Amino acid sequence: MSPMGEGRPQVVAHRGSSAEKAEHTLGAYVAALEDGADALECDVRLTADGHLVCVHDRDLVRTAQQRRLVSSMELSELEQLDFAAWKHPWADLDDEAPDVDKDLDKVLTLRRLLETVADYSRRVEVAIETKHPTRYAGLVERKLAETLDAFGWTASGSPARVMSFSWVALRRVRRLAPELDLVYLMDSPLAWASSRPFAEPDWIAGPGLELLQKHPELVRRIRKTGTALHVWTVNTEADLDLCLEHGVAAVITDRPRAMLGYLD
Repeated sequence: MSPMGEGRPQVVAHRGSSAEKAEHTLGAYVAALEDGADALECDVRLTADGHLVCVHDRDLVRTAQQRRLVSSMELSELEQLDFAAWKHPWADLDDEAPDVDKDLDKVLTLRRLLETVADYSRRVEVAIETKHPTRYAGLVERKLAETLDAFGWTASGSPARVMSFSWVALRRVRRLAPELDLVYLMDSPLAWASSRPFAEPDWIAGPGLELLQKHPELVRRIRKTGTALHVWTVNTEADLDLCLEHGVAAVITDRPRAMLGYLD
């Protein structure tokens, strides 16, 4: 991860500027770039025909009003769905609302997101979370490594890093792309200790904000080992102050513009 300056954590847009725009849509990521986000965070799942798409939930009930699993659908089927209407359900009734490019509201492939980042006018990093459990198991990490390699983004200094709650998934990525930075996500105070026999010393710790709030002594112990901290999901000034107090290297937020404004 590139340094942001002394005391300045990297601001990572969680699923894009997802407080304002529908998560994981191209519209949310374009907004995050315009907001000045240092990095973009996404979750990836594999479609039935082998495409990595940026979707958090295993099903589409919440984001596309479909009682189907992402893993059971082909990309062409997903492309027919609106992934943004749920965010602003009354938008069609607003006569003064600006016209929206519907391509910004469709399912987003990881490749399209990476192309957007690669073509941007400044360096932007990407934090990619692989979701588990999944019916495709290790195929997700293999496809991810292949995709990043196609962009030349598996070498040291890559703008991409991989995150997961699964240490098994991170070990897969390490075998496939040994130079990528890896973030072990945690939502339990026992997770870090239980992962130690299987983890590697350079893994970044990714605690949830609640873990930071309720178990600060655990976070301090992790920091004392020289391990960097990437914390999710940081949305208020008080949350950000707590992260600054603990020397957090990256804050993952639904509100990148607001967090950047507070930092600056």
